Amino acid sequence: MKVSDAARSPQPDRKQAAEGVQAPMSKEHRKQAFRALLAYAKPHRRTFVAVLFCSLFAISADLLQPYLVKVAIDDRLLAGEGGFEQLLLLGGIYLLLAVISFLFAYLQSILLQKAGQSIVARLRKDLFRHISGQSMSFFDRHPIGSLVTNESSDTETINQFFTQVLVSVVRDGLMIVLVVVFMFSLDTRLALFSLLLFPVIFGIALAFRTMLRSSYQRARAQLSRLIAFVAENLAGMSLIQAFHQEREQRRQFTDRNRQYLKENLREVQASVMFNRSFEILGNVSVALIVWLGGMAVFNHQLEFGVLYAFINYIRQFFQPINQITQQWNTLQSTLVSMDRLWRIFSVQPEVRDPEPAEAKELAAVKGKVDFNRIRFSYVDEQEVLHGLDLHIQPGEFVGIVGTTGAGKSSLVNLLARFYDVKKGSVEIDGVDIRKLPLDTLHRIVGLVQQEPFLYSGSIIDNVRLFRQEISREEVIRACKLVGAHTMIQRLRNGYDAKLSERGSGLSAGERQLISFARILVFQPKILILDEATANLDSHTERLIQNALSIVSEGRTTLVIAHRLSTIQHADRIIVMKDGRIEEEGTHSSLLARNGYYAELYRHSRKGRAASTPS
Repeated sequence: MKVSDAARSPQPDRKQAAEGVQAPMSKEHRKQAFRALLAYAKPHRRTFVAVLFCSLFAISADLLQPYLVKVAIDDRLLAGEGGFEQLLLLGGIYLLLAVISFLFAYLQSILLQKAGQSIVARLRKDLFRHISGQSMSFFDRHPIGSLVTNESSDTETINQFFTQVLVSVVRDGLMIVLVVVFMFSLDTRLALFSLLLFPVIFGIALAFRTMLRSSYQRARAQLSRLIAFVAENLAGMSLIQAFHQEREQRRQFTDRNRQYLKENLREVQASVMFNRSFEILGNVSVALIVWLGGMAVFNHQLEFGVLYAFINYIRQFFQPINQITQQWNTLQSTLVSMDRLWRIFSVQPEVRDPEPAEAKELAAVKGKVDFNRIRFSYVDEQEVLHGLDLHIQPGEFVGIVGTTGAGKSSLVNLLARFYDVKKGSVEIDGVDIRKLPLDTLHRIVGLVQQEPFLYSGSIIDNVRLFRQEISREEVIRACKLVGAHTMIQRLRNGYDAKLSERGSGLSAGERQLISFARILVFQPKILILDEATANLDSHTERLIQNALSIVSEGRTTLVIAHRLSTIQHADRIIVMKDGRIEEEGTHSSLLARNGYYAELYRHSRKGRAASTPS
């Protein structure tokens, strides 16, 4: 079982990453993305058929109402036929039609919301699973804020597509067709005149299409950049306050917020212009119908009831068109969100499980580790490790030291297979780790890092990582071993004490002790400590040293040391410099050599002496 906090990696360019997600896709990729989106709707096809019939009944009931009034006017009132009873009957039928329209419209909305929410729930689940399965290089390229936007905002936009855009296309499309049918049944000449509006409608939609999509893409890019900036600042708030950078960060936030406001207003302006164009066209059309129809009524070429019904239908003709145009902006946002999600879904992990035919299992893990002339780079043409060759025997305790950028963390990232080597191989017991299933590898290799990650939840669940098969007694025994038991007992509710996000309220040393207990519970055969004692006080460091001497017994242990005192008793110390092994040997032999390690040791002692109060 892998016990890891967060793999180290170079920080991505947040601005470029956000813009990269927003870059337009080709038409072919957009079609593929749209087909993938519709595939989520396939299990709900019966629901959508029911929605179609509900819409048909609701719209038909709506459109029969003006025709009923036309009958009352032309065939009863103006003709002087029928009495109060017949008008009362027509009124009752009108009320019944209104009730039918309401009931089927309500049922349609309920069915559509249920289908839409189910689709988006499955989409969110698949997206989270896909992101969780990505290699660490994926998170180098994608800011956390941008991924949060994908998981929350983009999926909600897809929900709006199914619950708003789709229902508008179905319902309003049906209404337009049925309105045209009713208009032709009333008066063919006025109906043909109304159809002349279609080229105008199409022309307006075409003219605004590119502008609306472009404005929405720019607004989404600015929003993604803003969220990424906020996420980054919240994560580093202690550093910002320590260096009094609040004013500068507020200034940068204000700039980004102003850019988002600017692009958002442009998007709103384009949308308002688009919608108002159709409103003006609708009002002009009603005026022309009133003039032409009115002249026909005065000339006894048209009945007044027909004119009344026709005016209602022409309004109802533009009402669904206006509804569809108002959903145009949502459709544009859906296309952009669909593009963004498709880009995430189309990314395949660089680190994958081996093919079944090539996969190997280790029956009894001894813990021998070999780095065979490995070359590695996070970014192309910027090599971090240069043909490094290192062989570690089973059960050996190896310390790894070097200045920042020497390649220490890159070495253990490769062993934990957060990344794959570019050249060479990393082997455990003679087997290339690329041929080991990831589950197997992560049971063998355990990692504790400098900044331990704790989840929101109880201490006991943080130690056993929510795996119920690990007993409470095992957790308590591990905590006693690392010296965390006394600290936990002081907390209210002890092992059942609830931790907030990232374990706030606990000191860095206390969080690290819990992280060490986590390692002991899962008992990996190979143990990696990536500067795990860098932030601990001397008392807590002694506790960790005592626990480490116990847990490392019989295990291959690699310790990246910030404090050289941590690895003075190591079987071997590897000294790294510029992605290569500069020196190796025991603490005493390296000091006797008076080389690079001795220089690091002298600097370390000076630093500790300077930090010790007199």
